[in-house]
Amino acid sequence: MGEDGELDGLTDSDRRRWQALQDADDSYLQCNSQRPQTVAYALKASPVGQLAWIAERFEELADPAGGASGAGTDPDRLLATATLYWLTGTAASSAQIYYEEMTAKTRSDTGGEGGGRDAAPARGAVPTAVLLSARDVTVRRWAERDHHVTRWTELDRGGHFLAMEDPAALVADLRAFFDGLR
Repeated sequence: MGEDGELDGLTDSDRRRWQALQDADDSYLQCNSQRPQTVAYALKASPVGQLAWIAERFEELADPAGGASGAGTDPDRLLATATLYWLTGTAASSAQIYYEEMTAKTRSDTGGEGGGRDAAPARGAVPTAVLLSARDVTVRRWAERDHHVTRWTELDRGGHFLAMEDPAALVADLRAFFDGLR
């Protein structure tokens, strides 16, 4: 992103998502992508810290119309999610993907393992489905640039926690995607 003309011709939906991405508070993304072990040690050291982190993610990223955010979530679900992270010690592994994605881009941009500044990352060949909730900020053109997108679905509801917020929509889209691969 950031290349000349890259925003030209975006659909209205992609423009809204791009603006939402620009306006988003991505502090958790920055922490996870730059210092995942620091986040992991802090969350593993305190069950209250783990609960606060999870509660903040739910509040920030869930569908405010009744998904996993405050009004729509049973407090037991929030506690169960935080407990699952706490007992399994998976704060580090859940943050690691952000670090790996950002460092892969950095290596590519600086001529490291990923190639030189002029070398575009190879586009994936694996058929990929994208299911976007109303709160997601993925831009289709960029997803298709990097992945072999064979199914693209946009919902008018839901947030980051779609599997909890609208499991039926997730399952229906998964089934449709895999049925299309047969």
